[in-house]
Amino acid sequence: MKKTLFAISIAGLIFSGYLGGTKLLTGTCALNESCPNFLGYPACFYGFFMFLAITIGAGMLFFDVGKKRCALHIVLWVSLLGVLFAGYFTVKELPLLFAQGLSAYLLGLPTCAFGLFMYLALIFVASKVKAQEKIGKPRTEALPRTEARL
Repeated sequence: MKKTLFAISIAGLIFSGYLGGTKLLTGTCALNESCPNFLGYPACFYGFFMFLAITIGAGMLFFDVGKKRCALHIVLWVSLLGVLFAGYFTVKELPLLFAQGLSAYLLGLPTCAFGLFMYLALIFVASKVKAQEKIGKPRTEALPRTEARL
């Protein structure tokens, strides 16, 4: 599961890096879509930094570096933020999608929808990793002491 989490985060980082890099270098959106802005910057820039944070957290888990709980929280909370962020921009694209169908976008859906699916997958996989961590933990609660009387 940790390998899957790391792979999805790397895929998201590459995808958002491509989108952000294309926008940064050419000034145009990579897939001929509208390029929404958030607080004056392209949304794909924010996506890149969210996927970067998630990749760092997933890498900490995969390579067993640092505290697992902290790494899982990074992945879960930033992915939740990503769901809200990408979901907002996906909803804004729905009128065009309903009006023109899947042909409105080069890949059939807006890029923010792909980001949304990746964030949801990350939350699902990270939750499974967290559940496995809890199942694998030894019990730490104190057991009653029995004293043998002779």
